[in-house]
Amino acid sequence: MSTFAKRERLLLADLLEAEGPDAPTLCEGWRTRDLAAHVVVRERRPDAVGGLLIKQLAPRLERVMAEFTAKPYEELIQLIRTGPPRFSPFQLKQVDELSNTVEFYVHTEDVRRARPDWAPRELDQVFQDTLWSRLERSARLMGRSAPTGLVLRRPDGQTAVAHRGTPVVTVTGEPSELLLFTYGRQSAADVELDGDKDAVAKLHEAKQLGI
Repeated sequence: MSTFAKRERLLLADLLEAEGPDAPTLCEGWRTRDLAAHVVVRERRPDAVGGLLIKQLAPRLERVMAEFTAKPYEELIQLIRTGPPRFSPFQLKQVDELSNTVEFYVHTEDVRRARPDWAPRELDQVFQDTLWSRLERSARLMGRSAPTGLVLRRPDGQTAVAHRGTPVVTVTGEPSELLLFTYGRQSAADVELDGDKDAVAKLHEAKQLGI
């Protein structure tokens, strides 16, 4: 039975293949080749991915990323499609769903929304509910460095507090859009911001949202 993580993985692979290795993305400084290499390294080189969060390990990650970025683009796409190696924890369905559903959704949108003619995808309610569940659990982590108080609100009124403080800005949108906002893609997220004018401007331009 297909899972959300598997679906988003295949969508990302197809999109990267269609766009080619030199298309823009929302990830600053990255083209599609860089993004593809990142996805592969994250799944296949656990010895290096600690550099994403730990400054002292960053040089190793940079070396490994350079190694994978130099591989043929078609090989990177195939590695994304086939998934992690046999004994990787990502092979477990539960781990794959928890670790990759949001990861692949966000990176798919990183490619889609870097194009001038992009339009929001129509996502079913079950997937939106799944994304909201993940967002509720990670909201305070993702919003910990927000320059203002930050409340996330679905159109149906459900809310999650991402950062306590004043003044408070309320960001309203579908869970998929709120996720992109809290992952630092504020300018590409289809949301509404309500609150003090200066606070809204600070939040919209904040570089430290996300991990």
